[in-house]
Amino acid sequence: GEGYTNVASSSQLFCIFNRNEDACRYGIGIGVLAFLACIFFFMVDVYFPQISNTTDRKYLVLADLGFSGLWTFLWFVGFCFLTNQWSRTRAEDVYIGADSARAAITFSFFSIFSW
Repeated sequence: GEGYTNVASSSQLFCIFNRNEDACRYGIGIGVLAFLACIFFFMVDVYFPQISNTTDRKYLVLADLGFSGLWTFLWFVGFCFLTNQWSRTRAEDVYIGADSARAAITFSFFSIFSW
């Protein structure tokens, strides 16, 4: 909620990560897609015992494994990208939201291991 901020003289919002809109979009996009994928794979896990075809089971397990590997890589890229942009952010651009930016960087780092 605090990834976007504005200066006191303007109402236009900008990304807190070095005013780079791509940094905010990447973090939001990767998080939302990960959440939707988790819901999908949770539903697959619920119905997994009812799938009798072993070939379908194998493909579902491989898809889950492949997706987890891909998302591990994307979280690593996100961590590096957000950290890089945060290190280039000027102190005068950050009025509030610095803790939220650090929390997003920390979350992306720990997401590498959880995926």
